[in-house]
Amino acid sequence: MLIYDALIAPFTDFEFMRRALAAVIALSLGGAPIGVFLMLRRMSLVGDAMAHAILPGAAIGFLLSGLNLFAMTTGGLIAGFTVAILAGVVARTTELKEDASLATFYLVSLALGVTIVSIKGTNIDLLHVLFGNILAMDDQTLLVIAFNATITLIVMAVIYRPLVIESVDPVFLRTVSRAGAPSHLAFLALVVINLVNGFHALGTLLAVGLMILPAGIARFWSRDITGMICIAVISAMVSGYAGLVLSFQTSVPSGPAIILVAAVFYVGSVLFGSVSGLFRQMFPGRHLEA
Repeated sequence: MLIYDALIAPFTDFEFMRRALAAVIALSLGGAPIGVFLMLRRMSLVGDAMAHAILPGAAIGFLLSGLNLFAMTTGGLIAGFTVAILAGVVARTTELKEDASLATFYLVSLALGVTIVSIKGTNIDLLHVLFGNILAMDDQTLLVIAFNATITLIVMAVIYRPLVIESVDPVFLRTVSRAGAPSHLAFLALVVINLVNGFHALGTLLAVGLMILPAGIARFWSRDITGMICIAVISAMVSGYAGLVLSFQTSVPSGPAIILVAAVFYVGSVLFGSVSGLFRQMFPGRHLEA
C-alpha cells in the first residue's frame, strides 16, 4: 500500500499529474531519437545552443500576448529556424566555425529573451519561461506537444536511412545519393520543433535535457543505432516518471527533478554500462561478457 501511495496514487488521484506524465511520454518519443542522432553527429552542444535560440521568439510572443500558447510556439519556431539559418550562413561565408557562430547567436538570444520577458513580466513569468512548469500544463499545450511528437516520428521514419548513413559515413552518402542535404535540413527542423516542445514543458534552460541525457545513457548500453534509440526513449520515460514522483513527494521543482533523475541514470551508465562503462573497462573478464 505504501508503494502504491508513493508511485501510483499521484497519477490516479490528480489530473495534472496525468497530463504531466502524458507530456513526458510524448517528449520522450519525439525528443530522445533526435538526441541520439545529435550525439552521433557530434551536435549535442548545437542542440543546447538552439534551445536558447528559441527564447527571443517565445519572449516576443509573451510580450505581445502574455502566456499565449500559439504566440509563444510560433515565436519560438521562427526564432529557432532563423538562428539555425543565420548560423549556417555565417559559418559558410566567413572563417568563423559553425560552433562559434552558434555560440554567439545563443548568447545574444538568451540575453535578448530574458530582457524582453523582464520588460513586461514578473520574476515568476521569467522563471516560467526559463525553467517551465510541466505540472501546470493544460490540455491545449499537451495536444500541441503530442502533435509535434507525432510529426517528428513520421518525418524520422522517412529520413531514417539517410540520417543513419550520414551519421556513419557522410562521404559515402554524398557519392550515392542526394538525400543528405534535404534530410539534414529536415533533421534541423525536427530539432527546433522538439526544442519548442521541451520549452513548453521544461523551459528554455532545460528543454534539451530529455534529448541529450537519454542519448548519453543509451550510448553506454548499445552499439546499434536502433538499440540506442529504444534505450534512450525508455530511459527518458523512466526519468520523467521518476522525476514527477520525486517532485510530487518533495519540494524539488518538476523540471529539474526530471533532469536530475536522468543525470543519476547517466552516472550509473558511465560506471556500469556494458559498452565502455568504467567498471567494464576496469574488469573486462569473462564474468562481465554479454
